[in-house]
Amino acid sequence: MTMDLQVVWEVMKWPLVACLLFPPLLVYLGLHVVKREVIFVDLALAQVATLGTCVALLMGYHFDDRVTFWISLGVTFIGAAFFSWSRSTEKAEVPQEAIIGITFVVAAAGVILLLSRVAGGKEELEHLLTGDILNVTKGEIGQRVLVFAVLGSFYAAFHQRFVLISSEPDKAIAAGVPVRLWDFLFYAAFALVVVSFVRLAGVLLTFAYLIVPAVCGTMLAQDWMKRLAIGWGIATTASLLGLWTSYQLDLPTGAAIVCASGVLLVIVGVFRTAHRA
Repeated sequence: MTMDLQVVWEVMKWPLVACLLFPPLLVYLGLHVVKREVIFVDLALAQVATLGTCVALLMGYHFDDRVTFWISLGVTFIGAAFFSWSRSTEKAEVPQEAIIGITFVVAAAGVILLLSRVAGGKEELEHLLTGDILNVTKGEIGQRVLVFAVLGSFYAAFHQRFVLISSEPDKAIAAGVPVRLWDFLFYAAFALVVVSFVRLAGVLLTFAYLIVPAVCGTMLAQDWMKRLAIGWGIATTASLLGLWTSYQLDLPTGAAIVCASGVLLVIVGVFRTAHRA
C-alpha cells in the first residue's frame, strides 16, 4: 500500500502542483470575461496562440523551442490588440462576441491548414488541444510560477481599474480613463497567461479553468472576492477529481479534469436552482 502511494505521488506530484498553483489567476481572468460577456475570448486567444505555434512549426522549429513561444506570443498580442480595438461601450450592430467567434473559427481553420503541411500534424493538433499536463516538469512549473506571479501582481495592483472597465465602461470613460489602452494591457497580459498555460495544458483545459470556476462563482456570490474564492475551490476540486480519475482509470488527464469541471458546474446549477425554489 505504501509503495502504491509512493508511485502515485511520483507520477502525480508535478501535475498536482500545476493544477493547484495556476488556476487562481485563470479564475480571476475568467471572472472579468464573464462580466464583460465575452465568454469565448479566452478560447479565441488560446486558438490564436495555437495558430502562432503552428506557424513556428511550419517554419521548422520544435514545439518546445523558445522561438516557438515568442512567435506564438507575438501572434496572440496581435489578437489582444484586435479585441481591445473592437470593443465598444455603445450598442453595436455587430456584438463583440460575434467578432470573437469569427476569430476563433478562422484561427482554428488556419491551424488545420498549417498542420496539414507539418509531418505528424494530426498528433500535433491533438497535443495542442489536450496538452500533456501529466508530464509537466519541475522546471516548466518554476518558469511559469515566475510569470504568473508577475502578472498576478499586475492585475492586483490595478484591480479596481480593471473591475471598473469590465463592469462600468461608460463610467470609466466619463472619468477620463483611456479604456482601449487599459483593455489592451488587460488582454496583452491575458495573452501571456494563455500562451504560457496552453503550452502545458492545451486549449480545452485552459478554457475550462478560465470559465467554469468563474461561472460557478458568479452563480453563487455577488462579491468579487467571494466569487474568486468559490472559483478557486471549484478549480481545486475539479483538479483533484480529474487527476484521481485519470490515474485510476488510465484516462487522459486534461480531458478528465475538463469533464470533472463540467460535472461540478451541473451540481452548482442544480444547487442554485433548488436554493431559489
